[in-house]
Amino acid sequence: MTAPQTPKGQPGLGSGLRLVLIGDGESPHLLKWARALAPRVQLHAISSRGFLPEFHRLLPDAQRLALNTAPDHGGGNIALVKQLPKVGAWLQQTDADWLHAHYLTSHGTLAWAAKLGWRLRAQIAGSAWGSDILVTPHRGGSWKWLTKKALRSCALTTSDSQHMAERMRELGAGEVMVFPFGLEAMPRQNAKKQPWLCFANRGLEPIYRPQLVIDAFARIAAAQPEARLVVANEGSLRPALEAEVAARGLGDRVSFVGRLDAAAQAAHYARATWFLSLPESDSVSVSVLEAMAHGAVPLLSDLPANRELIGDSARGLIVGSLDDLPARMAALDTVRLAVTNRDWVAVNGLFEPHVQRFLTRLRELSA
Repeated sequence: MTAPQTPKGQPGLGSGLRLVLIGDGESPHLLKWARALAPRVQLHAISSRGFLPEFHRLLPDAQRLALNTAPDHGGGNIALVKQLPKVGAWLQQTDADWLHAHYLTSHGTLAWAAKLGWRLRAQIAGSAWGSDILVTPHRGGSWKWLTKKALRSCALTTSDSQHMAERMRELGAGEVMVFPFGLEAMPRQNAKKQPWLCFANRGLEPIYRPQLVIDAFARIAAAQPEARLVVANEGSLRPALEAEVAARGLGDRVSFVGRLDAAAQAAHYARATWFLSLPESDSVSVSVLEAMAHGAVPLLSDLPANRELIGDSARGLIVGSLDDLPARMAALDTVRLAVTNRDWVAVNGLFEPHVQRFLTRLRELSA
């Protein structure tokens, strides 16, 4: 693939900064960043895998580089490291002002290694996604070293919670900008809530503890005969979860609907009164923000970022013991909370103003 040769400031490519996104081009989260940045900068992108179709509409072929690897996002991905010569040469010709790496222990490593090896003039900005900071450094000394190296190579980093930002600073990060990875727009209110309908859509993998979601719903269902649960997404635990739901006699009250597109997911948020998200480690989840924007009341695991998000049960419930969960839920005014949560997201949880603030800071650091 030939690297772009477009002069800076050419019409149609945005103005000012030339920025390269480095991340997983098959992730809707990276795509959201691309949609926000494309009108404002001369945008290019490197994907460790391929690119979602919308990337092809946003960026010409010459402004995209797909590495077609399968990184595990834990750092130390050999196949990704082997692509470094291609990445370095492409970036050298691109001559960017900024490399914006998403997920620091894989793509952040790629960015600082390319900058060092090819003597790039670009500065590095890094966006932490959660487990790269909250989980990976605890896997061992080499992982912690890698995370520190990536953080210290960044002139600016972003975090979606104060809790994760503090951990980043402990690991050596300099300037950390904190803002939620929020919504692109507020959804319309166009569905009637079903009072005891619960929705869960985190991955069906151990870190998200979907088993605890089933346990929590079993308590809710025992107290509320009309309670129903819709479980979206996929993962390695799905067969075992489906088997357990059947064994508990909840098969007619729990629906597994698989991975949903944005429209289908929005419809489930809109009908549900309750949203369950009970992972063992997390920063501020986009799914929780989406649920709140649709007026669903979040039931969250007891994590610092979750307490940041909903306050002292001001906008939902922190789930500790399951014994009193149905009673605590029944005591809430869900109609009032639906309005409160939508208003809070409208003020605090939209992505657009934070992207503008992020770009303003990049320009200041480029001066």
